[in-house]
Amino acid sequence: MITLGKTLEILEKDGNFREIIIGGEYFHDSPRSLTFEKLSYDSRDVTNSTLFFAKGLAFKAEYLSGLAAPFYVSEIDYGVETPVIMVNNVKRAMSLLAMEFFGNPQDKLKIVGFTGTKGKTTAAYFAKHILDSSTKNRTALLSTMNTTLDSVHYFKSTLTTPESLDLFAMMATAVANSMTHLVMEVSSQAYKTARVYGLRFDVGVFLNLSPDHVGPIEHPTFEDYFYHKRMLMENSDFVVVNSEMMHFGLVKSEIGQNPAIYYGEKSDNRIVESSASSFSTMGDVAGKFDIKLLGRFNQENALAAALASQHLGASLADITSGIAQTTVPGRMELLTQTNGAKVFIDYAHNRLSLSNLIDVVTEHHLGDVTLILGAPGNKGESRRRDFGELLEARPRIRVILTSDDPNQENPEEIADQIARHISRPVRKIMDRETAIKTALSETAGSSDAVIIAGKGADAYQIIQGAYAEYAGDVAVAQVYL
Repeated sequence: MITLGKTLEILEKDGNFREIIIGGEYFHDSPRSLTFEKLSYDSRDVTNSTLFFAKGLAFKAEYLSGLAAPFYVSEIDYGVETPVIMVNNVKRAMSLLAMEFFGNPQDKLKIVGFTGTKGKTTAAYFAKHILDSSTKNRTALLSTMNTTLDSVHYFKSTLTTPESLDLFAMMATAVANSMTHLVMEVSSQAYKTARVYGLRFDVGVFLNLSPDHVGPIEHPTFEDYFYHKRMLMENSDFVVVNSEMMHFGLVKSEIGQNPAIYYGEKSDNRIVESSASSFSTMGDVAGKFDIKLLGRFNQENALAAALASQHLGASLADITSGIAQTTVPGRMELLTQTNGAKVFIDYAHNRLSLSNLIDVVTEHHLGDVTLILGAPGNKGESRRRDFGELLEARPRIRVILTSDDPNQENPEEIADQIARHISRPVRKIMDRETAIKTALSETAGSSDAVIIAGKGADAYQIIQGAYAEYAGDVAVAQVYL
């Protein structure tokens, strides 16, 4: 619960309160003893004791028609009967008020956040397994793939970083479930849309950076994307940063003398030996580690997670055990055809992650390598050129372009935008299952491989704004092995 008095106090302290409007009259105060027993941003889920948040670019005044709530919080006076608490930023208000409403659960958890263009989910899973070893399975997880608030039951996530109201509700549930630690992914959108406004992280990890998520519904420019990525460093008590990342100099200068540790080839914490199933490190977590996920980039993610977890009390034994146990749904999942050819299924969905994936596969497979690839509609439009240019520079790769969450766009037009940057012939098979069936039917033996990129463990296609039925890449590939 939260009183109106406490609500106004929090908003005023943040410089985010303007006035209260009741029946067209303006007030700076109101009966402060009024108590809100629920918070909501869904007008279909409101009671007569709910504090409602009118948020989002698509919000309409009609959503307030007949609203049972005693007050709503808004940047706009919609002129309805329900009294309004006017603020400068409704999402900032929602985040701070959610913290208070749910009893400030963030103060009862040790929280590590991962940001980066790629690898957030994998690194989060490494940290989850390491900290589970350290805390006896008392670590919650919020990731792009799955969420668990009790370290036993998992459910599918809807956003990389949940809306603030949902985020702090989840944290409160984790605390009630006796969780002591929380590992979470922190997207650039989480800062741009104030989903984590006011939240301090015990450890913030910046994995890497490359141009991505630039488009009309994400970030207008790369600078905007990079700026919001860096905000995790500003809001963390201790940071772990990849010394090899793009624009590392700026990130390091902004960190200054604040507590930090660096990893990668330009630091003391780095990988000194690497094979397909193990790697050795020097520095703060020096040792040899077995690993199930192929690729040096996954080993780098494991090192970042190890350094973050060590700061939160994990021992070298915890780190060794956690890394060895880690697998991630939809990340480097490996199937074998009856003729010995390998099928790699991975969520790689931007230039850097796809480049790393192709390099790992071609290193171990000298025969034909076929890539099945698409690009999502209405987001990350720069990826289409990126994919095309990357594949132009990899003439050995046989390419089949297909559908990957086309949303409101025509998947053939998306494929054309990728193909125009590739000078050699590429095939376009818009039905994803047919594309997979075709690629698998063309392998000859163990030197060949098929890469199915983009969707990972997603068992759906987003078409015309709705989730359409799709068995998932793993299930489809298994039919044609």
